[in-house]
Amino acid sequence: MKRTLVTCTLVLLSLTSACLSGRTTQTNNPTSSRENPASRTEQEQNQELQNQLSQIASTAKGHVGVVAVVLETGETVSLNPHDHFPMQSVYKLPIGMAVMKQVDAGKITLEQKVLVTKRDFVRIGQHSPIRDKNPNGAEISVSDLLRYAISESDGTASDVLMRLAGGPGAIQSYLTELKITDMIVLNSEREIGQNWQTQYRSWAAPEAAVALLRALYERRGLSESSQALVLKYMTESTPGGKRLKGLLPAGTIVAHKTGTSGTQNGITAATNDIGIITLPNGRHLAIAVFVSDSPADEATREGVIARIAKAAWEKLETE
Repeated sequence: MKRTLVTCTLVLLSLTSACLSGRTTQTNNPTSSRENPASRTEQEQNQELQNQLSQIASTAKGHVGVVAVVLETGETVSLNPHDHFPMQSVYKLPIGMAVMKQVDAGKITLEQKVLVTKRDFVRIGQHSPIRDKNPNGAEISVSDLLRYAISESDGTASDVLMRLAGGPGAIQSYLTELKITDMIVLNSEREIGQNWQTQYRSWAAPEAAVALLRALYERRGLSESSQALVLKYMTESTPGGKRLKGLLPAGTIVAHKTGTSGTQNGITAATNDIGIITLPNGRHLAIAVFVSDSPADEATREGVIARIAKAAWEKLETE
């Protein structure tokens, strides 16, 4: 237990140490550009990065959305930031955050045991270590359900947590409280697994995904301990090692949540990763990359996410 608390504290300190020292960089102000030649150079560099992201995205031959923001400065680059993309398991992050709000309110405890039965299992083919390890069901603590859902992207755990939080409507109300629009949580993992088109009903715009990451970073609506636990589980997340983290230096702290669909008729509906990357200068890059409706193979799709993250890292780490 002491080791877990130390880990939570280290992750929290790394991800939030600069939270109170932020400033906003204005990169789209024509007046500033006229008055300061350096601003013109900065805008040119931003345009170069924008062009680079577009070129990288084109290799997916699908629909790609990106938003990357240095949280302390506001420096931003984006590609199709307002378009709608199927979230798949990315939506486990707002579900987990909504549950933690209930924990903070005293309505749920992390130690509370929840009965998970066969009726809760997502279908074979959908990822669920809980189902695979406990074919007859089990009692699992809320803390472990969160770990399964966020760190291992377990679909069964996500559905149980959604029910515990009050259903999709409660998750949506939570997002509304955070003033996050353009993010819809509508269906369970079981429902998504039963019909290909259902996954498109739970969608997000990249801009909204980054807004959620900012809310987590700024600890809006969450206690310090709840924020630390969510960030810990995101940092320990095992799926998607070749996505946001794929081309970044070894040891880089990346608190992230992936989302992945199946493939039908050669088209993969969703290959996603969103997260908060700690930069070498101590600042934090919130980034969301969604690759939708792509005929490319997995290596190409994941490579697009990795190359976009690396490009943003190289440009924004020194801003």
